Amino acid sequence: MPADSGAAANHATGEPERIGTIDRSHQGKAAPAAAFTAPDGKTVTLADFKGKPLLLNLWATWCAPCVREMPTLDRLAAREAGQLQVLVVSQDLEGAEKVTPFFQKAQFAALQPHLDTEVGLSTHYGVNLPTTILYDSQGKEVWRVSGDMEWDGDTAAGWIAEAK
Repeated sequence: MPADSGAAANHATGEPERIGTIDRSHQGKAAPAAAFTAPDGKTVTLADFKGKPLLLNLWATWCAPCVREMPTLDRLAAREAGQLQVLVVSQDLEGAEKVTPFFQKAQFAALQPHLDTEVGLSTHYGVNLPTTILYDSQGKEVWRVSGDMEWDGDTAAGWIAEAK
């Protein structure tokens, strides 16, 4: 299902808002049990994040659209702290070797680097990067978005409200 293309504008630049393609066909499905690595080095799964809505972003340092949307995810995470968990999980095979310098340079205010060097999540979903999936507080999928998105824009705010 195509997005509302170009209906909204970026408030800061006046340029058309970047909007990915939304897919609601997996609505209600439980989050996968695929394991990945938290910033503290511990192994976690998406079930560890139940209790609040979760926006899961699958990305990689080599993916230009992924890198472009990361600052908008950081602003969203800072703005929605306490209401929405924003989880960015790198699909870089080199893991911390690539992701740590990227995060150091970016100096994100709210995002934390999670690693999936086995690409278990993107393999489970069968998706290209970037892909972002919204789960409700019970761990059930609401929708997923493929492609570059302006996560602190008006369109994203309306879509995210569906999980609250």
